[in-house]
Amino acid sequence: MRALTLDLPCLEQALLGQDDLEQYLDLQTGAVLSVAPGDPLPGAEEKYDVQAQRYLPIEPLTVNDVLAMREAFLFGLHDPHAHTLLSHALAGRKPLRTFDYELERLPPQVRQAWLAYQARQLHELALEWLQEHGLEAAPRD
Repeated sequence: MRALTLDLPCLEQALLGQDDLEQYLDLQTGAVLSVAPGDPLPGAEEKYDVQAQRYLPIEPLTVNDVLAMREAFLFGLHDPHAHTLLSHALAGRKPLRTFDYELERLPPQVRQAWLAYQARQLHELALEWLQEHGLEAAPRD
């Protein structure tokens, strides 16, 4: 397992993939790089010291994975009104957008519970992703 100093919250957000950018982990610096569609890939402009294996693509979670995370959140939600409302949101049209919309209409503690749950799940998924690629997060100094 290779230790790599990196910005773990940045990797977590890259896994969430909320934008249309491609994300890469620089295995030399630990930086997460964002590339807009049509822009050259990281390292493509290097002329002399080309390191093809330096940049590891970060595949974002699929829509099904994101939906599953929201459904799992509902299992631990003990507010019957919020549970019913969010369950219906996930079962309807445009479930992610509707879930987020309905979440905004609920009391702040429900939203905070979702954000805390999502943060924990993304942290675990980021650590699993690193492990799958033979990496581990090194502590920052």
